[in-house]
Amino acid sequence: MGSALFAPLELRALRLEHRGWVSPMCQYSCGPETGEAVPNDWHLMHLGSFATGGAALMLTEAAAVNPVGRISPRDTGLYNDAQAEAWERIVSFVHRHGSANAKIGTQLAHAGRKASSYWPFSGKSGTVPGSDGGWDTVGPGSGAFDGYAPPSAMTEDEIDGVIADFAAAAVRAVGAGFDTIEIHGAHGYLLHQFQSPRVNDRTDGWGGDEDGRNRLTLAVLDAVRDVIPDSMPLLLRISASDWAEGGIDVEASVRLASAAAEHGVDLVDVSSGGAVAHQSIPIGPGYQTGFSARIRREAGIRTGTVGLLTSAGQAEHAVATGQADGVFIARAALRDPHWWLRAAFELGHELAWPPQYERAVPRHTF
Repeated sequence: MGSALFAPLELRALRLEHRGWVSPMCQYSCGPETGEAVPNDWHLMHLGSFATGGAALMLTEAAAVNPVGRISPRDTGLYNDAQAEAWERIVSFVHRHGSANAKIGTQLAHAGRKASSYWPFSGKSGTVPGSDGGWDTVGPGSGAFDGYAPPSAMTEDEIDGVIADFAAAAVRAVGAGFDTIEIHGAHGYLLHQFQSPRVNDRTDGWGGDEDGRNRLTLAVLDAVRDVIPDSMPLLLRISASDWAEGGIDVEASVRLASAAAEHGVDLVDVSSGGAVAHQSIPIGPGYQTGFSARIRREAGIRTGTVGLLTSAGQAEHAVATGQADGVFIARAALRDPHWWLRAAFELGHELAWPPQYERAVPRHTF
């Protein structure tokens, strides 16, 4: 029998050569040399190395749908034409040089109350003040994330504006040539903030019960689905658990995933955490695969899993046992941008190498 990890997968009209993918990873590398929030040569190298390393699908870092939705002043976006043109260059490189007929998607996001934050290697933490290039943030209410400045509670008009911003960014993503789009509804960013009862204390139609708290996520999915081709798959990243009492649990996430499928989502990228600080998470290899497996089984939707899956054997097991339809690799890919070529060799699968690297194809050992 062949490898489960290296079996192809079709999502609508998109054919992925295998089920080993690249998780979105913020690079915090935009700067004044290319213009505000415009991806640059670092992003080309970062994503291009995974394409030449055998990844079948890679997702970009979170691309903000408007300026105040950026996680940090060094984040990228898809809210203007300069950004779309820069992304088009990267997409073209991936398509031309991907060693596994590589595909690329963008992750559209809004950071909400966790926006305007210092990037990890800045030496600082918390909210960036206006004097240092920061801005006022927004969220479902005025409650602050631990160590951050309080946001302003969003008005109805602001909520409608964000929904429109997601749709406009999706249009730019299609124009830039992306193969798929993922909506970021996880890790304590805006859509997750609205979903979580630990964060959303609104009493209007955008809060209250679970339907109200999920309303923004589903409205964004509808708006994006309406403006992208029917042949293009739509992905949704969720945090399956808040890892906190009174927060989102896997049962609620099964219900959200089921609703997402009805609103045109083709695969749920299952992660966890991020809505509240000081979570107690039992981290270990594959610690999130149970969430993915349950959502896949009970919601009847394809899933991707992520989280300390570093070896070919672990990824193979997750797919072969039905815990997920694909595995997103993150830190392991940073350590080895050719992770997929190595994994294919270890699992006995023939995966094409870039012709420039063919002299390095292993014959007996990697």
